Amino acid sequence: MIRLPAHLVRLAATPRDKDEAIAQVAQLLVDAGNVPPDYVQGMLRREHTANTYLGNGVAIPHGVPEDKDLIRETGIAVLQVPQGVSWTEAGEAARLIVGIAARSDEHLEVLRRLTRVLADPAQVDELTRTADPARIIEALTGERAAATPAAPAVSTLPYRTELRLPNPAGMHARPATQLAQLVKAHGGRVQLSYGGALADASSMMSVLQLGLPAGATFELSADDPATLQALRDAVAAGLGDDLSAPASAQAPERVAPAWEPQRVSATIEGVPASGGLVVGVTRQHRTERLQVSDEGVSDPALEATRLDAAIAAARQDLHDLAREVGESLGRERAAIFEAHAALLEDEAVIQDTVRRILDGHSVAWAYQAVMNERIAQLQRLDDPNLAARAADLGDVQGRVLRKLLGLPEPQLTSGQPVVLIAHDLTPSDTATLDPGSVLGFCTAVGGPTSHTAIIARGLGLPAIVAAGEGVLNIPDGTPCILDGASGRLYLEPSEADRLEAAARREQAERDQAAAREARHQPATTRDGHRVEVAANINRASDAASALEAGAEGVGLMRTEFLFLERDSIPSEEEQEREYRAMAESLAGRPLIIRTLDIGGDKEVPYLGLAREDNSFLGMRGIRLCFERPDLFVPQLRAIYRAARHGDVRIMFPMISTLEDFRRAKGIAEAVRAELGAPQVPLGIMVEVPSAALLAEEFAREVDFFSIGTNDLTQYTLAMDRLHPQLARQTDALHPAVLRMIDTTVRAAQRHGRWVGVCGGAAGEPLGALLLSGLGVHELSVSVPQVPAVKAALREHSMTELRELAARALTCASAAEVRALV
Repeated sequence: MIRLPAHLVRLAATPRDKDEAIAQVAQLLVDAGNVPPDYVQGMLRREHTANTYLGNGVAIPHGVPEDKDLIRETGIAVLQVPQGVSWTEAGEAARLIVGIAARSDEHLEVLRRLTRVLADPAQVDELTRTADPARIIEALTGERAAATPAAPAVSTLPYRTELRLPNPAGMHARPATQLAQLVKAHGGRVQLSYGGALADASSMMSVLQLGLPAGATFELSADDPATLQALRDAVAAGLGDDLSAPASAQAPERVAPAWEPQRVSATIEGVPASGGLVVGVTRQHRTERLQVSDEGVSDPALEATRLDAAIAAARQDLHDLAREVGESLGRERAAIFEAHAALLEDEAVIQDTVRRILDGHSVAWAYQAVMNERIAQLQRLDDPNLAARAADLGDVQGRVLRKLLGLPEPQLTSGQPVVLIAHDLTPSDTATLDPGSVLGFCTAVGGPTSHTAIIARGLGLPAIVAAGEGVLNIPDGTPCILDGASGRLYLEPSEADRLEAAARREQAERDQAAAREARHQPATTRDGHRVEVAANINRASDAASALEAGAEGVGLMRTEFLFLERDSIPSEEEQEREYRAMAESLAGRPLIIRTLDIGGDKEVPYLGLAREDNSFLGMRGIRLCFERPDLFVPQLRAIYRAARHGDVRIMFPMISTLEDFRRAKGIAEAVRAELGAPQVPLGIMVEVPSAALLAEEFAREVDFFSIGTNDLTQYTLAMDRLHPQLARQTDALHPAVLRMIDTTVRAAQRHGRWVGVCGGAAGEPLGALLLSGLGVHELSVSVPQVPAVKAALREHSMTELRELAARALTCASAAEVRALV
């Protein structure tokens, strides 16, 4: 493979004509020792007899065959000419000139790569304007540049702090928007530094381009200490993201098909984006590529005015769309389009566009070019969650360009209900889909954490993404079955298969409606065994919605949200009011309050805690409470005061040794005695293997166990559940985790203790069945999951569930466990 070192890439060249351009690119090869000075004459002779212009702004001058002996070492050099140089008689301009000196066919791989580059005008445009030679090197050779890296950008602002990003999906559009708004509200200058790059925090686009993944450590700097403190607290609180609730952006698990058609012409596998089973016919949705030409301008001021008008019109459209989505799908999904509206206000984009207008380019061409650069930068990010945000930029870009070009918004509806097939769908496309005419969709590209996928799940539309370009060849009207849960599209199924799939879909809809209708009935198995189903909540205001969904109490009240959503420590009185309101609203139903669980993925900057290299193994949960009695004791006092008003129980997090529990219990008992408060049950979270392995000893002293499957899974499998590559493997139904749970339950049974589960495994039907079969008494799940979990348990006998759990314990992998059902 030909190497292309950075010194053979010359950026921003301004040759007067084609001959000078050839001479300049040849000189690069001469200076590198690939060829002697005479070689340039051969390149010029070749050009005069055979045009080396490939198209789309790319030319490949090279020598004549008789000069091959002059070549000392095969090589290539690149001359970038952003303004272009006339190359053909038809007036076509070359902007990327690749000079080649090859003695054999070593350069063919470069030519093959150039062919792929030529097929992507946006990439060509980026390469002809980039200020980074590494982008050109990677495009032509597939290798990262080996040049000496530029010195990392360093902030010159005087006040700095280091932070860890707690957002599960990284720094995506919504938190970046809130950060930019906060900076503008405070005034002054604020910067973020990560990976050697520096971003202006007032520019959402600039922040996004840093590519901050979940758990990233970065530097925040400001010119004012008060501003720095306020922004530090806001980052720690999630910048509007709920750091503990199940993320709607989370990719759905691929599951084995519950049923498969018997006779089909083809089965296409993609990535599950939204579950559900539908039967219909296909219809291709082909988006017309926006044709933007650079006609030049005679009045830059008029073009700038057109830009303002287009942005204003796009902004109004997005505000209207956000309002409609908020009314139908909820506030969280509406925030997607509020973030899109914020993208329109990015000052750097507007400034770069106006600069190109002043250089003589038309407004549409200038805006497209500027946004293409930003889109390309996001697409190169390693974190797939953040790279997927390039689709949001493309959505915004298309909306503004259609305003500039006087084109209508695309229409995706049709008279007959269809399964839509597309290369990709934007979030705007998806939000405007009519469920009456679109049954579901399958796209060639895209990701399960994209905003398009999130909206599909909100609409209840089955969807598959990343199914490959082959789906674009499926003829319109092809009968099909789309299974969003398994990520499969079945083409031309038999009539019997279509009827069976339709019947299964109707049954699933009836089951969902029945579960909702029966949500207040207990989760009693067919042989009379009752499993309590409670809810995980964060605030007193959540209790009413939990009860309305059918929850029989609160199995986990996360008290850290009283600390995360503010900029100072909540007082004992403030905490008591919150706990008391919750206990009273539950009207005698159990309320399990977990004491402060800060650390790991939850940081509270105003507490002044020291940063740890591995915070998941450091000072978190009960360990922090022992070190900070100023936090622990007031919280215990507030809980015991609230215990007079309901069935309150206390649960200690991150207990790993008997000494931990005894110390926590001693502190709690001292507080209770001082207040003269009633005794309440004291339990522990089983989150680490040591707690499960010592369950026999713990069971002699604790009143109850609550198993946190999220942390127990990551500690058992030694996989950080926030790690972008490993997160999908941290499956709580792995046999190793199930055996930890089984050990805990058996010890609890021997000592008459009850066991609950408040982790994510309790919220999926298979997990609920397995855990109940293992002997778990209580399942505490997110509020929307309550009806389905209760319904799933009512469908089985406890005998069946025990047999299922016994088989799961003998499996060797999570996949084997999931294949049992």
